[in-house]
Amino acid sequence: MDSFVPPAIENYCRAHSSPPSALADELEQYTHQHCAHAQMLTGGWEGGLLRLLVGLTAARRVLEIGTFTGYSALSMAEALPAGGELVSCDVDPKTGEIARRFLDKSVHGAKVRLRLGPALETLKTLTPSFDLVFIDADKENYSAYFDACLPLTRTGGLIVADNVLWSGKVLDPKDAPARGVAAFNDNARNDARVDVVMLPLRDGVSLIRKR
Repeated sequence: MDSFVPPAIENYCRAHSSPPSALADELEQYTHQHCAHAQMLTGGWEGGLLRLLVGLTAARRVLEIGTFTGYSALSMAEALPAGGELVSCDVDPKTGEIARRFLDKSVHGAKVRLRLGPALETLKTLTPSFDLVFIDADKENYSAYFDACLPLTRTGGLIVADNVLWSGKVLDPKDAPARGVAAFNDNARNDARVDVVMLPLRDGVSLIRKR
């Protein structure tokens, strides 16, 4: 994953943003030491954005597509009020076990319900409405996830999509993940049901508000 911000500027931004919790730092270190594809971790900068968005939307119900080791779930759960709920979907039992182990260390972990299995099947079992949705899973299915999540999102709710620049490959998409992300970007931009702003944060983040 390529960053589109010069390293010195990115480091300055990180240094002038609220820091992650000690447990989130511990989870990040563990992921980099023990997990393949550790670059998939959301990380402190984007985790801080998600935490802020949960607070700004006064979210009580959050839906996540793609748990990995649980960093983003932990970040968002920390901002949910008592009684809030976060449903996080993933297919990997190994990283799911890591996520559950770290979430169980947090006073906010009880807010998170991990659902193991294909997300598109899990989404069929959920009921509206969610205040915020975070999509960060297999890129080929981004459009399908968006189509399935939008009816579950409340009017005025927010969908956040990660990796929408896919290391710049969306400019000339040749492989399946790049084509999936590029198609999703086009579909979201042209969907009259939403308003979209794409940000060049890390590998690209789109904020999508349901009208």
